[in-house]
Amino acid sequence: MVNPTAIGHDVSMRHIDDDERRARLARRHGLAGGHPDVLSATRAMTVLHATEAASVHLALWARVPGLALADVDAALYDDRVLVKQLAMRRTLFVFPRDLLPATWGSAAARVAVQQRKQLVKWVTEAGLADDPDSWLDVVLADVLEAMGDGVPRTTRELRSLVPALEGRFTLGTPEKKWGGDFPIGAWVMTTLGAEGRVVRGANAGHWRLNKPTWVRTDLWLQDAAEAWPEDKGYAELVGRWLATFGPGTETDIVWWLGATKTIVRRALDDVGAVQVALDGGGTGWVLPDDLEPEERVAPWAALLPTLDPTVMGWKERAFYLDPADTPYLFDSNGNAGNTAWWDGSVVGCWVQDDDAVVRLVLRHDVGTEAAAALEAEAERLTDWLGGVRIVNVYASPQMKGARLG
Repeated sequence: MVNPTAIGHDVSMRHIDDDERRARLARRHGLAGGHPDVLSATRAMTVLHATEAASVHLALWARVPGLALADVDAALYDDRVLVKQLAMRRTLFVFPRDLLPATWGSAAARVAVQQRKQLVKWVTEAGLADDPDSWLDVVLADVLEAMGDGVPRTTRELRSLVPALEGRFTLGTPEKKWGGDFPIGAWVMTTLGAEGRVVRGANAGHWRLNKPTWVRTDLWLQDAAEAWPEDKGYAELVGRWLATFGPGTETDIVWWLGATKTIVRRALDDVGAVQVALDGGGTGWVLPDDLEPEERVAPWAALLPTLDPTVMGWKERAFYLDPADTPYLFDSNGNAGNTAWWDGSVVGCWVQDDDAVVRLVLRHDVGTEAAAALEAEAERLTDWLGGVRIVNVYASPQMKGARLG
């Protein structure tokens, strides 16, 4: 263990080295030992990334022994203990239901303001209304009224009920593959979702694809609590992040939360967070009751999906990721592809061949024990997927270069 005095820290400050951080990650994230069910696994991670629909199921597969696809769908659409919500960094996540009021008043509200501003800009540029703000208020009200019967509907279906959603605008430029002329309805629904007034109901397509239906929040989540005050909401999010990812740096939290240093510092103060020394001279934060040493765990192997919360939980990742591997395993926007883990470190990625067999692409010589354990995970995942091929929007350069067939 590094002597804190040698790196400029107060000798009384608790030091948590990289080995202990990896042990915390293994236990708390359920990657060594697992969690008993999808709700406890999601709570343990604070939230799950849901930008790619399949990542939710695959992240839970990695953490819940014996998981069935029906377990995930039941939690999302029948029991509704898990709910998809646009929040931090304008990213779609799966939240435990009880965490929604905190984010509605904080991170989601911040995104909603940004989303509405962008929407008004597009309405103006497209000439859809002389008074874009008033137009948008009317459209939002019309959509909520049309959804009053509680029937889950896709955006396309809602467009037939609210003609204003058919209004078109230009996004980007024609030469951009993501650019073009689009109905504004999808962005109207995204804004209502960020505001917490509608939620994503049952998926209208295959589980590996995002094809959401929309339902009014008050009808889908009966007796849902009101949005919390902003400072209380941010404190709750930061407290849960620390329980999942602590120790983490201020930089980590600012990035993950998509907020400002001022917001993060206030939240750290509100939860009574304690500073700890990290390897390399950095300073991290933990909850005040989370200073007990964490014992090492036996070596473990894991295959995690694109945008998995473990990979995306920190901005400063050197304690589990060789910086030289970042250009291969992350895209240019910092989105992680599929990753292969051995004993707390990322050692490569995984892909599927044309027969949907999971193949490993390792960036390091991990040794016989690790290679065998990772191959066993690849076989287990192949069996679980049962021939389903996952299409990744955020495939990493390594995944694209190594894709078989």
